[in-house]
Amino acid sequence: MLNLAHTLEDVRESVRRVEANKLNGVDAEWLSPQEVKEVCPILNIGDDIRYPVMGATFQPRAGIAKHDHVAWALARRASELGVDLIQNCEVTGFLFEGDRVTGVETSRGRIHAGKVALAAAGHSSVVAGLAGLELPIQSHPLQALVSELFEPVHPTVVMSNHVHVYVSQAHKGELVMGAGIDQYVGYGQRGAFHGIEEQMAAAVELFPIFARAHVLRTWGGIVDTTLDASPIISKTPVDQLYVNCGWGTGGFKGTPASGYTFAHTIAHDEPHPLNAPFALDRFETGHLIDEHGAAAVAH
Repeated sequence: MLNLAHTLEDVRESVRRVEANKLNGVDAEWLSPQEVKEVCPILNIGDDIRYPVMGATFQPRAGIAKHDHVAWALARRASELGVDLIQNCEVTGFLFEGDRVTGVETSRGRIHAGKVALAAAGHSSVVAGLAGLELPIQSHPLQALVSELFEPVHPTVVMSNHVHVYVSQAHKGELVMGAGIDQYVGYGQRGAFHGIEEQMAAAVELFPIFARAHVLRTWGGIVDTTLDASPIISKTPVDQLYVNCGWGTGGFKGTPASGYTFAHTIAHDEPHPLNAPFALDRFETGHLIDEHGAAAVAH
């Protein structure tokens, strides 16, 4: 995966991130514009564009995976282990005994439980509100689009935070493109022409070869974002209610660590050392985890 730098500020921040990754055992690299061109030959590194490429961070092992394949594989394995997955079932409220949560009300009846874990992504604040809990998150639409099918021409994932676009090519051949979250707060799960236009302008600037590509479909989803761009994996002030939210545009790549530490927190009623800093009370104590650059996207 390439994350492009277009300004001196980008370069300084990108090199700092590369060195921080190396200190943590990640095989990250800093590439010059010419080296970037060697990795992705169709990328425009000329000086005749608004924001010339000044270099890029490179993580050779990074890649893409089909989200639905991952989700269904996880669901099948969970079902094999005895987990009941109930689809099309809306949570409409919580059951309480005093101050303690004992289950949930749903559109298909009550479900009683000794503990309740909340992981509702973009609607986390809505569901938490049913238990009287206010979460320090905001929900934003996030748009993406795909093109018609092409022969393989794009060898890696390329991201540019400055001109605001990411581009990859799926194994079937379609180009997958997107950008950062829409700036307004909302729950509209749809695309918008202004977002498409801005993404296309940035993509064509970096990849002139895409000028003749046709957009096949667009869509929008909802992501929940925190002020410090780091997730919340934590107990809550509501007894026996736990929350995992605020992942923003982080995607499913954090799922293994997220699931493991969340399960530990639920089972022991105490955080695992790995997720202890990601507790809900950090927004009261001021011990924030500023990770806006971690995903190399703006959210």
